[in-house]
Amino acid sequence: MPSVKIPRKSTDTDMTPFVDIAFLILSFFIMATKFKPAEPVPVETPNSVSSDILKEENSVLITIDADSKVFLNVSAPKDKSNSKIGEVIEELNTSRALNLSPKEIQSFKAAPIIGVPFASLKGYLNLSPADQEKFKQPGIPVLDTLNNELIWWVGAAKKVFAGEKLLYLIKGDNDSKYPTFEAVINALRKNEEFKYNLVTSREEAPEGTELYKERIRQ
Repeated sequence: MPSVKIPRKSTDTDMTPFVDIAFLILSFFIMATKFKPAEPVPVETPNSVSSDILKEENSVLITIDADSKVFLNVSAPKDKSNSKIGEVIEELNTSRALNLSPKEIQSFKAAPIIGVPFASLKGYLNLSPADQEKFKQPGIPVLDTLNNELIWWVGAAKKVFAGEKLLYLIKGDNDSKYPTFEAVINALRKNEEFKYNLVTSREEAPEGTELYKERIRQ
């Protein structure tokens, strides 16, 4: 009886389709990924073993840089961000008679952070976004006890977010001076706000502590 010869098939696999798919996936992630933008004010925060991660929504972030200049940023949920931030500047426009135009108010909504005196705010908001980025902001005046402008900023934010939980975050550089930090605290006190959170860089808890054991379990 004649034997039947089974044709041998090559075991080689054509990898070309897999390479195409790999490049398609890589291209997708490159185009879809949003990289974290550079911070408007570089700050080297002190270290802390705190494990709390604070949400930045509904918050007033007060930044103190290495030269003890004070900057402010108001954050709200994405669906309310423009309206809430607009209400803050409109409140100040009325209470401080800033005489800002609708265009300048719109410019304020897009500004990542503010660190200029009220007297210079109109001129700063008239700059193009590119020029605003290059402009060296002098900081919000806080050291003059009779003219601590941060009091007005905090007051406006508090009024706009009335009835909602509003976090006050203070992010200070390691090289910033204490008098500026004290002036920031005084601005909060003037608005009867006595609770605030310090933004720090996270470091490992000492070995053997409860926090260290908790992180190991996680």
